[in-house]
Amino acid sequence: MAHHNTIKQNNYNKLTRRINLFPQGAVASALFFEILKILFSEREAGLVSSLPIKPFNAKKAAGIWKMSEPDALRILNDLADRGLLIDGSADDDMLYSMPPPMAGFFEFSLMRYRNDIDQKALSELFYQYMNVEEDFIKSLFTTGKTQLGRVFVNEEVLSNENALHVLDYERASEVIKTASSIGIGICYCRHKMEHVGKNCDAPMEICMTFNKSADSLTRHGIARKVDAAEGLDLLAKARDNNLVQFGENVREKVNFICNCCGCCCEALIAARKFGFLNPVHTTSFIPDIVEENCNGCGRCVALCPVEAMTLVSSNYPGKPNRKKAKLNRDICLGCGICLNDCDKNAIELRSREERVITPVNSVHRVVTMAIERGKLQNLIFDNQVMFSHRAMAAVLGVILKLPPLKQSLASRQFKSRYLVSLIRRQKIE
Repeated sequence: MAHHNTIKQNNYNKLTRRINLFPQGAVASALFFEILKILFSEREAGLVSSLPIKPFNAKKAAGIWKMSEPDALRILNDLADRGLLIDGSADDDMLYSMPPPMAGFFEFSLMRYRNDIDQKALSELFYQYMNVEEDFIKSLFTTGKTQLGRVFVNEEVLSNENALHVLDYERASEVIKTASSIGIGICYCRHKMEHVGKNCDAPMEICMTFNKSADSLTRHGIARKVDAAEGLDLLAKARDNNLVQFGENVREKVNFICNCCGCCCEALIAARKFGFLNPVHTTSFIPDIVEENCNGCGRCVALCPVEAMTLVSSNYPGKPNRKKAKLNRDICLGCGICLNDCDKNAIELRSREERVITPVNSVHRVVTMAIERGKLQNLIFDNQVMFSHRAMAAVLGVILKLPPLKQSLASRQFKSRYLVSLIRRQKIE
């Protein structure tokens, strides 16, 4: 029995090491192993731990697992049905990849109501792992300068002048309009909090996925496929409920937008707890308080999801109890939610002095995050499969466009004469 338990633990240890090859890994702990045991069987943990980091097909998995291709395909599809793998077609073949814990298989496990796992037990473990233990959240949101997600500005409160300065990729509505596929699921955060008795009454079926992620999640029944019109209706519903749009930190082919409340959402909780470490990328706007119009009603304070708004004395002669709103610019997300309930025209959105830089696409974001976290070599080298020329070109293309400091970090991690020569050649040209 002891030998069996050792093998079992070893499989979950192997899976943890596999997960931590990505920039967005997971802190190993007793709680994390309990989470993995609910999501993966002992055998599945061992099988998944041996899979390539880069997308692979059933033939590749069968070769690694030393089984027939039909048997491997059944396992892969079962894992995809449960949101533990993401699949997508490419050149008449189906490719699979393992998503990170967040945004990834943690969320997918609670994006629908299901009976094949104990969602209450899982939610309680998630709550302890992320809201009590906190090491995972700190690691996820406060390591490196390039973060997983960014905030979208509340388009409804933009003035005509502001609207001229908003780029398309900064609008959640534009993400919805241009997506090739849209999926809607249950809000993972509020679903988790529901099981621990701490959820709010914000809408549940409002978690948005797009493009290839939506294709996979809707194909496997994890999300419900909708058209752009319904997506925009749900976006309006989210804004009516004062929810913040928090999405993937890329300009092109955004994979997700969560409609977040400050009480349940891990990203906004992290922004509130560790705001000085900039765990979430802000919008390019900042509220400006028009003091002569502010009557200190406190509505903006109640709405702010990260407690960036407070009330202070207005120092008004003869009225010592009069208050006014004050903004902590260092932790403000620039979401514009505070304007929703201000009927005194006491808050205006202004452009920040410097526009927030957003990675072009997922490859750009992942490579930059990997460099900052010392994990670039994991993307370049993989013991299970040789890096394809196309994938190598994509990674190198990102590196060659980075600032000199990040290029230097990349070359030290990569330790490749080829990469160094490319960087030097680029500088000469």
